[in-house]
Amino acid sequence: MLKIFLRLFSYPPLVVVHGLGCLLGYLFYFGNKKFAARVKDNLSTAHIPEAEKSLNAFIRHNARESGKAILETFAIWFKPLAKAQGLVKASHGWDHVEAALARGKGIIFLTPHLGCFEITALHYAQFHPVTVLYRPSRQAWFEPIVSEGRNRGMMRQTPTNLTGVRTLLKCLKKGEAIGILPDQVPKFGEGVWANFFDRPAYTMTLIGKLLEATGATVMLAYGERLSWGRGYVIHFEPLETTGSPEEINKGIESLIRRCPTQYLWSYNRFKKL
Repeated sequence: MLKIFLRLFSYPPLVVVHGLGCLLGYLFYFGNKKFAARVKDNLSTAHIPEAEKSLNAFIRHNARESGKAILETFAIWFKPLAKAQGLVKASHGWDHVEAALARGKGIIFLTPHLGCFEITALHYAQFHPVTVLYRPSRQAWFEPIVSEGRNRGMMRQTPTNLTGVRTLLKCLKKGEAIGILPDQVPKFGEGVWANFFDRPAYTMTLIGKLLEATGATVMLAYGERLSWGRGYVIHFEPLETTGSPEEINKGIESLIRRCPTQYLWSYNRFKKL
């Protein structure tokens, strides 16, 4: 029944899905005090001009974008592949992608919780294979739904365990691309503390290890959500880095500052382990 319900979001135009997402976001804002409190806390040292000008207005806007992010996920998962890919209206920086592929060392795509991260990998996967690292859901019944939504075209997902890391290495050594959510808090022992918006955040070390082992190109990528359900613009750009957590966090910050209202500020990025 849940799958049937979630599939319903694939039928309306994206503007309708985003409209419903705005309502869902307001439910979070007005119905969950922890949501606004965490957003305020995460923004406390970020120095985002839009938030400093009017914090409450920024949080309301962010709540709407967060609601859109939830519902658009199901719309993208269950739309026919061609229609889902058709939501991408432009792609900037594709020349960097082609140059990286020509090197033959693989690409490590870093896609933070910014804009629509589901559409980014799907867009790339219509041209080339990509394997995306993901953290399995705590609800086992939800796994088949996630698998059906993501394992489409030339996109595959692999779990955040030793088997998954080995899979990523194999893909890179074949010259293929992998995708990682670089701002996801890793398990204890799999990261170090590094500044993120001037606060210590537990940050994964996996990216540096993969880079050292393969010499792959590190690429920042995100799907900018256009207003009024017009679709998405995908942005790609290389990140010159040794793979250090500090450099990775700085790269992520630079993306977030471009469209800060579309970042998932309610994510518990600075949680204590």
